[in-house]
Amino acid sequence: MVGLVLVSHSAGLAAEAVALAKGIAGAGVPVAAAGGTEDGGLGTSVDLVEEAVRGVDQGDGVVLIPDLGSSVLTARLLEEDGRIVVADVPFVEGAIAAAVAAGADAPLADVLASAEESRTFRKL
Repeated sequence: MVGLVLVSHSAGLAAEAVALAKGIAGAGVPVAAAGGTEDGGLGTSVDLVEEAVRGVDQGDGVVLIPDLGSSVLTARLLEEDGRIVVADVPFVEGAIAAAVAAGADAPLADVLASAEESRTFRKL
């Protein structure tokens, strides 16, 4: 199953987005939070993202979903063609779409595509 890592400047935001994604897609979907810095501050940490990737990687690839700014740059440092990809998507909507696709055992390219479709989701 494809794993997901939600990369945010805030540990709390990342953790709550993971809880929401797992609540909708199922507790068995490998989704991890990588938010904040090692000392609990705002920011991003490549070490925390790497640790989260190791935690969700089941051999089918990992999608990184960053919130904004430096989290995007941090996530891009870990890209590996065909194995670890960064999704340029809305944080919450992309996470949920990707988690649902991963939970349906879709391959990496399809999980990424599902996340990317979230850019066009309308609320009204």
